[in-house]
Amino acid sequence: MKLNRLLLTLLLSLALPALAQERTLDPVDEGAKDPSWVSFKNRLMNAVAKRDRKFVAGILHSGVRSGMQGGRGIAEFRKQWELDSDASPLWQELSAALFLGSAWNRREKAQAELCAPYVGVKWPPDADVYSGGAIVAKDALLKAAPSADSSTVATMSYNVVSVVDWEVNDKSPEVKQKWVKIKIAYGEAYLPEEQVRSPIEHTACFVRTEGGWRMIGFGPGGGN
Repeated sequence: MKLNRLLLTLLLSLALPALAQERTLDPVDEGAKDPSWVSFKNRLMNAVAKRDRKFVAGILHSGVRSGMQGGRGIAEFRKQWELDSDASPLWQELSAALFLGSAWNRREKAQAELCAPYVGVKWPPDADVYSGGAIVAKDALLKAAPSADSSTVATMSYNVVSVVDWEVNDKSPEVKQKWVKIKIAYGEAYLPEEQVRSPIEHTACFVRTEGGWRMIGFGPGGGN
């Protein structure tokens, strides 16, 4: 038994430094230096919190992209996102996207777009977009099981990780927290879902027009 414990301790001591050397995706907020963007973003986040449909509809670009199906235009956006429904998933998804920093996406032969969050735009080109995720928190606690009461096996800050399962229920049925299972150097661990972001999750993209900022895309990868 003592020998097993010594071996485990040795393995952990070797693995933890290895975790620190893994690839990271440092957070950025390239729009933060633009006062017009900061003001607009604050107003939009406030409108989303209040579920202000009129405001959101008013900041949509006429050619807004709204999903993977290639739909464009305000009418299509309202339909796909069920904007007139109190149960629309838009409010939660858009709030989560805007909470993180933004990055410029310079599309070929098109106007540059400021997209939030930064994860999809800054994603390493040689990393898998389907099985990979970016930790978006500093010193995130990796748990041995999907529970806040579980032991902490390591910490990570802004690491690019391999995801095993994007949606794991908490060990306690009464707890609504969802967890993400990831691979680590010596097995698997769990993080709260809000601390890991996929590069193909919903991304909101904006352009600056003569009439102010307009949302030109919202969906997986910016609505394509």
